[in-house]
This record gives sequence, structure tokens and C-alpha cells, in this order.
Amino acid sequence: MTAADALQVMVQHGYLMLFGFVLAEQIGLPIPAVPALLAVGALAGTGRMSLVLAFGAVLAASLPPDLVWYELGRRRGRGVLGLLCRISLEPDSCVRQTENLFTRSGRKALVIAKFFPGLSTIAPPLAGMIGLGRWSFIALDTVGATVWSGAWMGLGYIFSDALEVVAAWATNLGHYVLLVVGVALVSYVAFKFVNRQRLLRSLRIARITPDELKRRLDAGDADLVVIDTRSALDVTAQPYAIRGAIWIAAEEIDRRHAEVPRDREIVLYCT
Repeated sequence: MTAADALQVMVQHGYLMLFGFVLAEQIGLPIPAVPALLAVGALAGTGRMSLVLAFGAVLAASLPPDLVWYELGRRRGRGVLGLLCRISLEPDSCVRQTENLFTRSGRKALVIAKFFPGLSTIAPPLAGMIGLGRWSFIALDTVGATVWSGAWMGLGYIFSDALEVVAAWATNLGHYVLLVVGVALVSYVAFKFVNRQRLLRSLRIARITPDELKRRLDAGDADLVVIDTRSALDVTAQPYAIRGAIWIAAEEIDRRHAEVPRDREIVLYCT
């Protein structure tokens, strides 16, 4: 397939392809939608596609899965966030990053969350978990999807003159274009997977089972101290804690390190 053929396919099926890429990213799959948004914007700049229809495709692909994740967050809580991190191949720190974003920006975080890979999928269930109203969520999520897609399609629109240059370059490469795209996509997924495995290996520290911890707490073990590292949003959503635990959110440990006993065995928990 030549570059001209690829452009023709994009013109004929661009809205469907855009819908598929955005849907895959919002579901949580490690498939970026930005290249499709840029391509549609560039084609719109040359008069071969409509930005209005493109926005319609983005909203149709984005809002339904976001609403599903929102409802799951309301009903299932933090377990849904962990599931999404596993699906998206993003490190588990993406949950903490999204929680911190909500803490700093409140519900306005939904407007900018889609600009951050991984975080865009975590934000809807977190909004449900913290009790954001359904219609407020729909309105903010719609604004967020519009701003996000509009920014990338607008960039493609502005640089639409470069589309022919890219097409000519791709024609010179011939079938190697598909190979390059395929290798780039596989490399992206592999990078995310390796990064996650490295994180998991780094977290393989000494553990204590819930039963063992309960036994020692019941026995009044004076050599043991429990620290609750959950974020403020987690504590608000699930206001339950292990008896006698000290609450120090993970991001505050550096600032409050003096409160951590140095002469006792420390148990950390975050869920």
C-alpha cells in the first residue's frame, strides 16, 4: 500500500478509525489516539475531512466507556483503579498521580486528565469513587474530551501543509512504512510492560500477612508500628483504618519523616 492509498483509506474510513483509536485508549488499552487525532486534523486542514464529524466520533468513543468506568468506580471503589493500571500497563503509581491531581485541582482535573497517558483512564472511576455527581461528571468529561481532541486536531490542522511532505516521504519508504509503524507500536507496548515489571521487582520487599499483623496487634506487640500511607481521597472514600495506625500519606513521608519511629518495626499499607 502506497502513501496515497493510505491517505485515501484514511479519508474514506477516518472517522471510524478515529473512533476505534479513541475507544481503545479510553478502555485502557496501550494504544495512543494522538496520531489519529493529528492525521484527522491535517486532513481537515486540506478540506478532506470535517472537524465537526471528527468531534462527534471522539465524543461517541470517549463518553460511553468513561461513564462505565465512572459507574464502576462508584460501586467497586479502588479495586477498579488497580484493574485499570494492570490493563493499561501503566505503573501502579498512576493511581497516586491521578489522586494527587484531583486533590490539587478538584473536579477540574477531568478537563486536563486526558492529556496524560494512563491518567485519562483512571480519572473516571476515581471521580465516581469520590462521589462526583453523574451529570457533573458527564459535563466535565465532555469538556475534557473536547479540549483534548481539539488541541491535537487543531495542531494537525495548523500543520496540514506538512501532510503532503510526510506522504511523499512515506511513498519513498514504500512498504517499510507499515514496518516502522508496527515496530513503533510494539516498542511502545514493550516499554510499558518492561517498566511495569521493573517497578514490581523494586517493590518485592519483606511482607507481612494480614493474619500475622492482626495476631501481633492483638498481642500488643510494642515493637510494631503501622503507617497508613493512603491519600486523602482514599481515606475520605473508605474511612476505615487499622487500629493504632499513623496516617502519613505517601507524598508527605519526606516532610513528616520525623514522625516515623526509628527503633521499631514498621509496617506500611496503602489499601
